[in-house]
Amino acid sequence: MSLSAASSLRMPSAADPGFGVYIHWPFCAQKCPYCDFNSHVRHGGWDEDRFLAAYLRELDDAAERTGPRVVGSVFFGGGTPSLMKPETTAAILARVAKLWTLHPAAEITLEANPSSVEAGRFRGYRDAGVNRVSMGLQSLNDDDLKRLGRIHTVAESKRALDVARAEFDRFSFDLIYARPGQTPAAWRTELAEALSLAGDHLSLYQLTIEPDTPYAALHAAGKLIVPDADAALELYAITQQMTSARRLTAYEISNHARAGEESQHNLLYWRYGEYAGIGPGAHGRLITNQGRVATIAEKHPETWAACVERHGHGIVDLELLSARQQADEMLLMGLRLSEGVNLDRLANLGGVRPSTAAMDGLAALGLLETISETAQANRRRAIRATPKGRFVLNAVVAELSNSFEPVEKPTSAHPPNVLSTPA
Repeated sequence: MSLSAASSLRMPSAADPGFGVYIHWPFCAQKCPYCDFNSHVRHGGWDEDRFLAAYLRELDDAAERTGPRVVGSVFFGGGTPSLMKPETTAAILARVAKLWTLHPAAEITLEANPSSVEAGRFRGYRDAGVNRVSMGLQSLNDDDLKRLGRIHTVAESKRALDVARAEFDRFSFDLIYARPGQTPAAWRTELAEALSLAGDHLSLYQLTIEPDTPYAALHAAGKLIVPDADAALELYAITQQMTSARRLTAYEISNHARAGEESQHNLLYWRYGEYAGIGPGAHGRLITNQGRVATIAEKHPETWAACVERHGHGIVDLELLSARQQADEMLLMGLRLSEGVNLDRLANLGGVRPSTAAMDGLAALGLLETISETAQANRRRAIRATPKGRFVLNAVVAELSNSFEPVEKPTSAHPPNVLSTPA
């Protein structure tokens, strides 16, 4: 592609979320007791050459399904992608660039754990094309790190951040709060330290007890006590106040960034864009000539690799989504964002719109805000959850979804792709 052609490419926006690629690396050094992600421990190691070949083949299959696309973001998630060889990362990114048009300003993120960070390894990821790293610190308290099952220390976290800051212009890290026994004063102190270490992006997640995890069993047995709803709300309020004071705006419920430094790949999800999910357990949303499809890959790593070797992909579930399903998904994802959901785009996608009564009722409770057109004050253009509404978002989404009313759906042609079903 010529430089002039590349410069004319549009980057994703709220109106046109674009296309991205998610690469799931399933291996971890240790499984954390709170984690329900598709991650696996292999004490004997793994056959990285075999997995690389499978990733490349599944990328080929995804490109056949999508046809031409401009890739605005690539995200290596897991698991612990920083256990992947930089050469593996480079080969995957080279195949992405060969199959689709990789935007010259594409965001390419790799998740990393502090215990697997080395300066030379990070330099290798940078040379491979990674331009953003996301670090899983989770706590700045050594005792809590042990309780969370983490195998790094606070000192290792700070060294890893120094490496990330030196090697990448853009970096972020995660913390978990509302941990067992955590007080508001303790969280204020920890968050203040985190803000002193942060760059332009910070992810702050409330601890949730996920089903079928060791934490779930401990919680059910009364051996793990987490802050109740009122205490969690206080911790959430502290989080919003302190991050806002540092101009790290909550552009999504758990993600804070300075203007222009938002995670473009995560915005792609929340804006209900299109993405190919590659790797064990990866989910995707692809637009074909028959409509939008949801894909889910086999979760077990070695079984996934065998499926790819036999069929060219590891997809075990492919569903053509109805207009109503798409509307529900878009509403659920979009209300996580501070920019909210554009009602015209919702109508165009799903042929529905929340009832005026439901929107007014939620607004009266202080849970929802409606944004009207400047020239037509009575015509609602978008809706967004208030800070109070974000804390009870599932209830807000359910109320709006249950009130959906049909509206005329403008006709729009899908890209001329071919929908292929799993073998």
